[in-house]
Amino acid sequence: MKFAVIGGTGLIGSQVVSKLNAAGHEAVPHSHSTGVDIISGQGLDEAVAGADVVVNLTNSPTFDEASPAFFRTSMDNLLAAARSGGVGHVVILSIVGADQVPELDYYRAKVLQEDILAAGPIPYSIVRATQFMEFVDDVLSWTADGDTVRLPATPIQPIASKDVAEAVAEVAAGAPLNGMRNVAGPEVFALDELGRVTLAHKGDGRTVVTDPTAGMFAAVKGDVLTDKDAQLAPTRYADWLS
Repeated sequence: MKFAVIGGTGLIGSQVVSKLNAAGHEAVPHSHSTGVDIISGQGLDEAVAGADVVVNLTNSPTFDEASPAFFRTSMDNLLAAARSGGVGHVVILSIVGADQVPELDYYRAKVLQEDILAAGPIPYSIVRATQFMEFVDDVLSWTADGDTVRLPATPIQPIASKDVAEAVAEVAAGAPLNGMRNVAGPEVFALDELGRVTLAHKGDGRTVVTDPTAGMFAAVKGDVLTDKDAQLAPTRYADWLS
C-alpha cells in the first residue's frame, strides 16, 4: 500500500513512516521541509496523489485560541485534496479525553478536527492517545520557578511515542475504523507524582509542590485523560526513563 504521511518528519510521523516502510509498504513523509503546506495547500494535491491512505500528523503551532482555525483550515484542505486524489482512508492522531476538557482551547480544537474528519466524504480512523512520555519535561517547565515545580495531581497515563507510532501505523494499514481507537500507557500516575519520579531519576534537586491551579492540566477534572479500556502499550515509564 502507498501512504502519504503529512507531518511525516516530526516525532510521531517519522516513526510511522519507518514502521510502515519496514512492513513492506511505501510510506512517503511530507512536511514544510518537503514543500507541503497544509494551511496554504501548497504541494498538498501532489503529496496525496496516488496514495491509498493519508495519515495526517500535523499539529497546530500554538495551544491557544488560534488552534481551532489551524485544524479547520488544515482538515478542509486535506480532505479536498484527498477526495480529488481518490484516497480511500484518512487517519489522524488525537487525544484521549479531548472531548471532556472543553475549558482548553487546544482540546476543543482537536475535537473539531475529529468532527470535520468524521463528517467528511472519506472513510476514516481516529487514533486517540494519552500524554506522551516525551512531553513530561515540557510540562515540568511550564510551572517551574527557581527550585520549585508546581503541578496538579491530575491523573495521566503516559505513553511512549514509539508505541503511539506503532498504533497509528497499525490502524493506517488496516481497514478504516470509521470511528476511534484509544491507546494508552500501562500505568496511571498523578501528574505531581510523575514529576517527582522524573526529577529523582535525573538527579534534579527541585521540589514538586502539589498545586491544583498550576499549568494547563489544572483545567482537567477527574481522570478523563486516562482510559482503563484502551489498548495498552507495553512501555513502562521507568523503562522509558532508563
